[in-house]
Amino acid sequence: MSFDALPADHPLATGATADSALVAALEGRTPTHRPVWFMRQAGRSLPEYLKVREGTTMLESCLEPALAAEITLQPVRRYGVDAGIFFSDIVVPLKVAGVGVDIAPGVGPVFDHPIRTMADVDALPALGEPGDGSAVDVALDPIREAVRLTVAQLGSTPLIGFAGAPFTLAAYMVQGRPSRDHMAARELMWSAPDVWEALVSWTSRAAGLFLRAQVLAGASAVQLFDSWAGSLSEAAYVEKCAGGSRAALMAVADLGVPRIHFAANAGHLLDPMGAAGATALGVDYRTGLDEASRAVGGRFPLQGNIDPAMLAAPVSTLTAHVQDVLDRGSEAPGHVVNLGHGMPPHADPDVVKRVVELVHERG
Repeated sequence: MSFDALPADHPLATGATADSALVAALEGRTPTHRPVWFMRQAGRSLPEYLKVREGTTMLESCLEPALAAEITLQPVRRYGVDAGIFFSDIVVPLKVAGVGVDIAPGVGPVFDHPIRTMADVDALPALGEPGDGSAVDVALDPIREAVRLTVAQLGSTPLIGFAGAPFTLAAYMVQGRPSRDHMAARELMWSAPDVWEALVSWTSRAAGLFLRAQVLAGASAVQLFDSWAGSLSEAAYVEKCAGGSRAALMAVADLGVPRIHFAANAGHLLDPMGAAGATALGVDYRTGLDEASRAVGGRFPLQGNIDPAMLAAPVSTLTAHVQDVLDRGSEAPGHVVNLGHGMPPHADPDVVKRVVELVHERG
């Protein structure tokens, strides 16, 4: 893989992370050991996170560089995982673009004005281009600084950049708040396809700009996280969703970094997800990794997929489950161990650390 398009001091360009276990596995090479990290490893399950977050809102924490860097680093220090995942939230690129959104405690993202018409889409802020000095480009400076601060302390441990997928962002924006069935978004995509396509085009550019800012500042891989794509049929995904994901992922394709695409409850979508610009696929806990590898013809390194509920199981049960994940993951051309969804807020950090140790011993 060539990293010529990256800044000369980027950790992939200097070689600091190019041969790390994470990057090697994501590129289908043979790593020194089976790498492991966890979605939502930075945050709510760690007492040090709760302490450092005192007195700040979620979005304030994401946009304060020193604080975001510290939160990103906390699980790397505690667990010895093989990557940091940039501490952020899927609505941060929308917030920095000027969209009226906040994260209500106990609720989730809440928007000032739901998007339902073409006039609503047309009223969204102009996004500009990377490095053009526009308002959005300048507003991304705290993200770039947080990445730089984090990478400087991670050394040879790679940082993964993060963004919410365009479909999930659009679904939140149409509904105006979290939804169980995303009915408003699914109705809009069929009742007003021109409005839907324009909105997904906007969210894909926002996500792409966000990913690119993180990579150019030092991230060694990216993950596009689609919370809600699993609610779609394969046909609907291909027609109404895949193009947006591809646009977001391809925004960093020229930079040469691995591109992970993860969607929850999406075992039926793995093949089209791979076709949407991914170089590796995250698999949730509902689909065995051997089954997932067969579904995509063994073309992609896989990430996953320990059931988060197993973190509360007896030691023998959890150990057997982790071993099963390792065994099934061996069928893919590369395997990064992860949870099959986010870290539960009540997860015991000591149990999580034992999982890391188990993976490193047996993988």
